[in-house]
Amino acid sequence: MNSQPVDPKLVAPVPADASADAADVQLLAQMGYKQELRRQYSTLQVFAIAFSIMGLVPSVASTLSFSLPAGPAGMVWADLASAMPTAGGLYWWTHYFAGRKWKSPLSFLVGYSNTLGLIGGICSVDYTLAFMILSCVSISRGDEWTASRSVIYAVYVGLILFHGICGSLGGRLMPKIQTFCIYINIALVVATVISLPLGKVTRGGSLNSGHYVYGHIDNKTTWPAGWAFMLAWLAPIWSIGSFDSCVHMSEEAMHASKAIPLGIMWSAGSAWVLGFAVLSVIAATMNPDVSATMRTKFGQPMAQIYYDALGKHGALAFMVVLCVVQFLIGLSLIVAASRQAWAFSRDGALPFSRFFCHVSKRIQYQPVRMICGLVLVSIVLGLLCLINSAAANALFSLFVASNYLSWGTPIFCRLVWGEGRFTPGAFYTGRFSRLIAWVAVAYLSFGVLLSMFPTEGPSPTSSNMNYTIVINGFVWFGCMAYYFIFARRWYIGPKMTVDGSDSTASDNIIVAPVPHVPPIDEPRSFDHNKE
Repeated sequence: MNSQPVDPKLVAPVPADASADAADVQLLAQMGYKQELRRQYSTLQVFAIAFSIMGLVPSVASTLSFSLPAGPAGMVWADLASAMPTAGGLYWWTHYFAGRKWKSPLSFLVGYSNTLGLIGGICSVDYTLAFMILSCVSISRGDEWTASRSVIYAVYVGLILFHGICGSLGGRLMPKIQTFCIYINIALVVATVISLPLGKVTRGGSLNSGHYVYGHIDNKTTWPAGWAFMLAWLAPIWSIGSFDSCVHMSEEAMHASKAIPLGIMWSAGSAWVLGFAVLSVIAATMNPDVSATMRTKFGQPMAQIYYDALGKHGALAFMVVLCVVQFLIGLSLIVAASRQAWAFSRDGALPFSRFFCHVSKRIQYQPVRMICGLVLVSIVLGLLCLINSAAANALFSLFVASNYLSWGTPIFCRLVWGEGRFTPGAFYTGRFSRLIAWVAVAYLSFGVLLSMFPTEGPSPTSSNMNYTIVINGFVWFGCMAYYFIFARRWYIGPKMTVDGSDSTASDNIIVAPVPHVPPIDEPRSFDHNKE
C-alpha cells in the first residue's frame, strides 16, 4: 500500500514520542477524533494495565467469600479492539454496529453502564483493600479486635483519595508503574504457590487430597448443590474481568491496533493459567472445615489461609505484600476508568461534559477533572458499606453486571446488524470470529444472570439479599429514562473532533485497515506552561 502523510493538525498540541507509530494518530482520526492524550504505553505496559487490575492473588483473596460456599469473550474483544482502538471503545462500537434506530439509545446505555461498572470496580477494590489493611492490624494485635463499619469506610475514603492524587499526578510514571506491576504480581503468585504448601507441611499439617481439591463440593448455602457450584463462578468472573481496560488505554498506546488486542489476550490467558494454579494451592492447603475459614476473625478469608499455613509473622508479611498489590490494582483501575469516562464526556453524554472532558496540559496531559469526579462518586457509593455486607457486596456485582452488559452489547450488535461494516484490524480470529462472538454473548449473558442471585439461598433476608438487581436496575432504567426524556434531543452518538464538527463519528467514518505510515521524525513543539 502507498504511504499516507499524517496531517499535523491531528497530533497538535499533544507531543508525540519518537517511538510512537504515526498510524495510531491516523487510525484515531479515521474514527473521528484528534489526538489529545499522550501516547506513552508500550505493548507490554498495555498488557500490564489489565494484568495489574486482574491482580490474581489479591483478586482471588477479594472473591474467596463467593467461591468458598460452594472466558471466551477475550478473543472477540481482541478482534474489535484491533480494528477500532479508541478510549470509549464499547459505546463507540455499539453505535457503529447497531441498527440505525438503536444506535443512540444502545450507545448511551452501554456508555453509562460501562462507566458505572468501572466505578463499581474502583469501589470494590478499595473496599477490599480497606479490609486487607485492617486484617493486618488484627493479625498484628493478636487479639479479637475487628474493625467497625465506620472504621472500614474511613480507611476506604482515604484510599480513594490517595488513588485519585496518584492517578492525577503520576502520568509520566504510570507506564513504569505498570511494568513493575507485572513483576510483583508474578512474584506474589510464585511465592504463594511455594510458601503455602511448604509452610503447611513444615508446621506439621498435611495437604488436602487431590479428590478434595478438584472433586469435593461443600454446600454452605440453601441452594441445591449444583447451583451453589455455579454461583462459585462469581469469583473467576470478577477476577478475570478487566481486559477492557486495555481498550480504554487505546489513545495512549503506541502501535494500538496490535498492542491492545495482544494486551487483552495475554492478560486473560495468563490470569486463567496462573489463577488456576493459585486456587489449586489454596484448596490444597486451606482448613478442610470451610466454615472456619469463612467465619475468620480477621475479616478476610485469605488472611486466615495464610495464618493457618504460615503462622502470624508469615501471614502478616504476605498480607502486607497483598495490600501493596491491591493498591496498585486500584491505581490501574482508576486510570482506566477515567479514560472511559473522559471519552464519554468528550462525546457530550455525561452531566457537565464540557467541564469533565478537559485534558490538563499542565499536569502531564491527564484528564484530572474526570479523575476527581470519579473519586467523588466512589466516595458516595462507598456509603453502601455502612449498611451491611450484602449492600457492600453489591459493589462487586455492579462491576460484573454493568460491565458484562457493556461488553456483550457491541458484540451482539456486530453479529445482528454490523457484520458488513466490520473490517478486521491487525489481529483477527478469522473464520472462527462469529462463532467466538456468539459464545461470548452467551457467556456474558450468563454472567449477568448469575450476578443477580442471592449467594446464600433462595429465601434471602435483608442482611443477605443480593441488591445487584436493585442497583443495576436503577442504573439501566434511570439511564434509559434520562435518554428518552432529555438526552435524545442532543446525544447523537460519538462526535467528531478532528474538524470540530458536531457530526457523528461512527456514522461518517468507515474504519479501514491503516496503511503503514513512517514515524514522525520531528514532533511538534509544545508549551508545557499553557493550560
